[in-house]
Amino acid sequence: MTGWLVDRPRLVALILAALILLPLAALPRLKLDNAPETYFPVDAPALLVTQQLRRQFPEDQVLVGLFSGPALWETATLKKLAHLGVVLEQSPQVERVLSVVSADHIAPADDGFSVAPLIDPSAPGRTAAEQWRARALSDRFAPGALVARDGSALAVVVRPHQLHDSRQRQALDTLVREAISESGLSPMLQAIGGPIALDVAQLRSMIRDAVTFTPVTTAIGLGLLWWMFRRRLVVVFAGLTYAAVVGASVAALAVTGRPFTLVDSMLPPLLLALSTAALMHLFSGIAHASQRHSTPRAWVLDGSAHVARPALFAALTTIAGLLSLAATPVRPIRDFGIAGSVGLAVIYLTTVWLLPALVLRYDRSPWPVREFGLRRLDGLVRRTTRIALRRPVWVLGSFALVLAAGVPQLANIKVQTDLYKFFPEDHALTRATRAIEQRLTGVTTLEIVFDAASQDGLTEPEALAAIAEVQAWLRRQPEVTYTLSLPDIVGEMHWAFSGAGSEQRLLPDRRALVTQYLLIYDGQDLYDLVDRDFRRTRLLMNLSARGSVEINALMDRVREHLIRHPPGDLGWQLAGYGRLFGDQERLLMRGQIASASAVGAMVFGLLVILWRSPRAAALCMVPNATPVLLTFVLMGALGIWLDMATALIASVATGIAVDDTIYLYQGYRARRAAGARPAFALARTLRRTGPDCLATSAILGAQFLLLGLSAFIPTREFALLTAFGLGIAVVFDLLMLPALLLVADSSRRRRAIPPAAATA
Repeated sequence: MTGWLVDRPRLVALILAALILLPLAALPRLKLDNAPETYFPVDAPALLVTQQLRRQFPEDQVLVGLFSGPALWETATLKKLAHLGVVLEQSPQVERVLSVVSADHIAPADDGFSVAPLIDPSAPGRTAAEQWRARALSDRFAPGALVARDGSALAVVVRPHQLHDSRQRQALDTLVREAISESGLSPMLQAIGGPIALDVAQLRSMIRDAVTFTPVTTAIGLGLLWWMFRRRLVVVFAGLTYAAVVGASVAALAVTGRPFTLVDSMLPPLLLALSTAALMHLFSGIAHASQRHSTPRAWVLDGSAHVARPALFAALTTIAGLLSLAATPVRPIRDFGIAGSVGLAVIYLTTVWLLPALVLRYDRSPWPVREFGLRRLDGLVRRTTRIALRRPVWVLGSFALVLAAGVPQLANIKVQTDLYKFFPEDHALTRATRAIEQRLTGVTTLEIVFDAASQDGLTEPEALAAIAEVQAWLRRQPEVTYTLSLPDIVGEMHWAFSGAGSEQRLLPDRRALVTQYLLIYDGQDLYDLVDRDFRRTRLLMNLSARGSVEINALMDRVREHLIRHPPGDLGWQLAGYGRLFGDQERLLMRGQIASASAVGAMVFGLLVILWRSPRAAALCMVPNATPVLLTFVLMGALGIWLDMATALIASVATGIAVDDTIYLYQGYRARRAAGARPAFALARTLRRTGPDCLATSAILGAQFLLLGLSAFIPTREFALLTAFGLGIAVVFDLLMLPALLLVADSSRRRRAIPPAAATA
């Protein structure tokens, strides 16, 4: 195919132009979205339960504003808070704004009890600041939720209508900040946090990294190729390749309707680095061929033919590594693998099929291998070659000792995701979350949904008592910082109706009394907790736990408790943001096992097809699986978690690391087939291909290390660990692979000698 296309540069130019321009038509359809729901299969139980719940009850993902200051309890400030709520509730995005000036307060009255706003700053008469403060703190439900328990801060909780993506959350965040500024409350604003603020902070970090590192990574790649070859057209061809590759992969997400998430934000830098490595192999092949041939056509054809077969299988193995991510149930990780595979296919198509024709048409001058390029790496390769060929057993033993010392660190790897840990300690979101948790309550929410067997089943005193028992147990759990339930509201009404003679809130013991209370209740808060049929209710919790391990541990305890102590005849299930987040860990672990198994099987199978030898494939897997293992050893030693970002490393690193092995082993096999002895074949292969492998690894490593400068911790950890894995991989290719091949060949020759001949 290359030979046919090399004589048709116009057709090649049209194909390349199409690869660059066609994706542009799909890009307007690309949606940026990192909402928790995007990470789940459409039939995931946690997602289905949450979606059903949101059709009946308000959203539990909220935006929390925290206010503090010396004039906090002045009537003027409280009026500003009331006005802020009115303004925000006029927006179609906002379902309700909760604060001390809008929350229900149940109090005794002459004819039973009354339900009125907790604080009404517009009421006639003058009320002192300390009186407002005392009234808020005397309420049963506001302290810890809407007011700090010491009265030092007030909260405004903005509850949206159901939001479908991160862009809508960002618009709501902007709306709230602008409304706070216009209301004159900005000097008192201490923090804006909660699940929506978290999603918005992640979105902004994704966009900032993409805008910063994609062009910088591009410039680094182009600069390295210029340094290697000093040819302007190399830089032009590389730029065109970059545009085609990144455009195709991102367009694949847009065309399939999949969002661009935190995971996908690592895709452009990865593909740019892989493109640079593939281009380096192609141009290096042409440069070496130009030393052996006198005509441009001969050196272009020979150089591209030299890399065509290893480039094909290098592309296939890297695609296999990415496609193995399709085995995970976490949708953004699966999307990353599929979109990355599209980009890899375009890399191979462009570098092996298209660029040779353009090089021949537009760049016919000789390609000297310059001293400042590959030859500067020759000395390092010669030294590693001498070590590997002269002391192969010593080399293998050293690697074995390193592995033996590192393997115990694998036990320290923790499967954990804490989205708040994605940001540095001085990040605005981290500071805001810390302030909200110190003054109010935990920002993670969890719900238990109770279902009665029939309509009005939740008016039965036995049902309310069963829920209250569960709530009492929950309050004793260290992760639970706040709870609210239907029994709380009913108990407060019963207390007020009884004249508030006791501090203890008891539940009514007659259904008729419960029904009477519910009939005369005219507030808003009750129906945030129970449906109008009194058949389904939810018990709300705020948690101090933010990591998936802690959340899952609590959910497991809750399930175990409810199984051992059933809440009467009520059905129950866990739901809400906390369950969504906790279930991500379970999906992640399943996906990690599935993708790691898939990548090993797929890469091994491709190597068997390439060399038609399971033995050769097994030998080549050793120096590629081991660096991945050492990367996980490093994670264990440094305490880096296995999360959404680092879960990509095994599949990505395995797929990339095997590329250099293919180039080296292909050259070794070709020379052995030509009659060369093992040591000579290895020495010649390493001298010819080793500098290329070292250069491509240096290029890949440099571009990933650049990403390590990101302030967004998932991007930083993914980049640094991948760079480490690739650096270790090239060391294994230049030292372990030759030593392994020599020892294996020596062992095979010894087995081939008949015992009698050996004795003689």
